[in-house]
Amino acid sequence: MTSAPPLYLQIQQHLLEKIQGGAWPAHHQIPPEEQLARDFEVSRMTANKAIRDLVQKGYLTRQPGLGTFVTDRKAESSLVEVYNIADEVRSRGHHYSSIVLLCEAIKADDEIALRLGVRLGSRVFQTLLVHLENDTPIQLENRYVNPRWVPNYLKSDFSVHTPNEILVAACPITDVEHIVEAVLVDQQTAEWLAIDTSTPCLSMVRRTWSGEQLISYARLLHPGNRYKLRSSVHRQAS
Repeated sequence: MTSAPPLYLQIQQHLLEKIQGGAWPAHHQIPPEEQLARDFEVSRMTANKAIRDLVQKGYLTRQPGLGTFVTDRKAESSLVEVYNIADEVRSRGHHYSSIVLLCEAIKADDEIALRLGVRLGSRVFQTLLVHLENDTPIQLENRYVNPRWVPNYLKSDFSVHTPNEILVAACPITDVEHIVEAVLVDQQTAEWLAIDTSTPCLSMVRRTWSGEQLISYARLLHPGNRYKLRSSVHRQAS
């Protein structure tokens, strides 16, 4: 016979069913610890652990003096670190997939040459992918790679590995530059992202280095209503 899960996990399962089932939308205030403890006939400490774990996992947020609320589980990416988008999606318990729109060698125009630090007309690799979360587009990635540092880039299976995975495996990232702005997109881009052209988007231009070598330049477009960018800074107390 299998034993019942610990009581705090039973409370977590109840809370997650409410959140993921849509009964408790983003910003909904959940019952306080005292009520959960009474409803499940457990100690307040057990109820607190259930809530604390879901806060750490990003499902809930505490607001001192007000209570605990369901977070907006909108896809997010860090402005400080470079993470694999597939891992980000899976960490939220969601399904990741991608659509490869382009994978070819091209000649660098003025902008690409400047951004990638190569001569005008140099041969560079380009990939264009749509990243999806639960079959909903969350990012259009247009990436240019210097073939000198990643010569087998175009031979990669992008249906299995993301460009980030491939680049990190070949040239571990040591430095990153991000430039973010709000934009509107053209009709073709809107179709790829399954949005209307009037939908505001977040545009992130990212350049990555491995040591002294500039490896790639990418333009990442995210529908503003499906994505957010996050940054945090830790300083030692003086």
